[in-house]
Amino acid sequence: MRARLLGLLCAVALTSAACGTSGSGGEPAPAGTSRYAEGATFTMAILEPGDLNPLLTALSEPRQVDFFLYDTLVAYKEDGTVLPGLATEWKDTATSVEFTLAKGVTCADGTPLTAKDVADSVNFIADPENKSQLLGLFVPADLKATADDAAGKVTMTVEAADPFLLRRLSSVFIVCGKGLTDAEGLKAGKHGTGLYQITESVADDHYTLTRRPEYAWGPGGVTAKEPGLPEKVVLKVVKNETTAANLLLSNQLNAANVIGPDRARLDQKQLFKSEIRLMFGEYTFNQAEGRPAQDEKVRQALTAALDLDELARVATGGTGVRPDGLSMQPRVCPDVTTTALPAHDPAKAAALLDEAGWVKGADGVRAKDGKKLELTFLYLTEHGDPGKAAAELIKQKWTELGVPTELSQVPSSQLGGVNDGSTDWDAGWIQVNVPLPSMIVPFLTGDGPPKGSNWSSIKNADYDRLVAEAAKATGDESCAKWNEAEKALYAKADIVPFADTTTPLYGNGAEFGRLGGVFAPSTIRMLSK
Repeated sequence: MRARLLGLLCAVALTSAACGTSGSGGEPAPAGTSRYAEGATFTMAILEPGDLNPLLTALSEPRQVDFFLYDTLVAYKEDGTVLPGLATEWKDTATSVEFTLAKGVTCADGTPLTAKDVADSVNFIADPENKSQLLGLFVPADLKATADDAAGKVTMTVEAADPFLLRRLSSVFIVCGKGLTDAEGLKAGKHGTGLYQITESVADDHYTLTRRPEYAWGPGGVTAKEPGLPEKVVLKVVKNETTAANLLLSNQLNAANVIGPDRARLDQKQLFKSEIRLMFGEYTFNQAEGRPAQDEKVRQALTAALDLDELARVATGGTGVRPDGLSMQPRVCPDVTTTALPAHDPAKAAALLDEAGWVKGADGVRAKDGKKLELTFLYLTEHGDPGKAAAELIKQKWTELGVPTELSQVPSSQLGGVNDGSTDWDAGWIQVNVPLPSMIVPFLTGDGPPKGSNWSSIKNADYDRLVAEAAKATGDESCAKWNEAEKALYAKADIVPFADTTTPLYGNGAEFGRLGGVFAPSTIRMLSK
């Protein structure tokens, strides 16, 4: 069960504090508690990342690789403390952030990073012509960045107030100037200032990275000379979780995400692990023109037909829990909003479909105006066996309701078809993990495919109004509005989160930590045998 996160992996900054770790509190063990190995190679299991362009993608697999190759302006510790990165100083308000850049930062090709490079990176994302998935997610749509190369300062401003502006911008990878004219280079992971650079790429097999000895501007002042930092990194594509577990136990991997049944034997071996609670089970409906789920009563009925607690148990193999809301744990705006979801009530589900005109025929299938109510339910191959069992459960319950459902299992690499509208689907299990409530907004409002990021074509006036009010408020008032906005989505069954799971990243022969909920390469420490 290899999880993929659409929208961001738990991305730094965007990624709020969202993780707890076992033993290390989010950071590797301090020097002296173990002997570190020098000049070692760190090998980690990943899924094939595909296009690595950090200015375009919000998908987890490429961003996981990009954290090795590119830097952010600042980073966040798990307690919310802001750490310097490419920027050593910053002044922020709800409508602007001024960054003072670190001196001596160089790109992988040796050229210096300039303030203009930073401003151009952000402005590239902000330009709708570039169709970046990060627009509206990490970079507000009205953001403008200006540079003062002489002073080494970059100022970013927005017209609409955003209480999370600094946190959002801290998830943006910065690209060196040459990258903005070399799309193929960015696709291959070039033109970064990161701790590592790619020296070998074999698609669908492995990526070899080499440490940059001159690196001295990492989060909180990390340099390439940290004890135990690996000299090389091999990111090995491993598609099967059982295989990843076997390689980990046989010392052929130093790190792997394992969230399915194989985690039990890894826990038995008492391996090092860093854990994060993530959204694993979440579905939405395709509300595009002409789709059955455009009708709110249909969405309400299909949701009421499901016991979401049962669905969570099946989807996670009994290891998960019901989510508190749409943003990651610990929630920046704490409150349990999912109580607003339609309750499990099969009788009400049937009544709602009757009211909507979808009546059972002699064959037990519901129809309206001579058209049968038949659905295609999309789920990802990476959800594994428990995911398949959960999808089968959804199919069973909806079929019992008189709604025949075809299951369509697709690899995460084909999610682009959902984003651009070319995939045929009526409901889909596609989870989005965001640390801030404002970050999911682009996926739930505005134009649907192919013009916008609102891939479910949701139109919820109450949500839109509350989001606008939340953006103008601060503190507790802002959080209250964000939470009410989430409830407005649930009230119309626009989006249905049903399962969180604790996702461990296991280590063997290495320790590591997270920053802002994200695995941080700068925290890797190789252990002596």
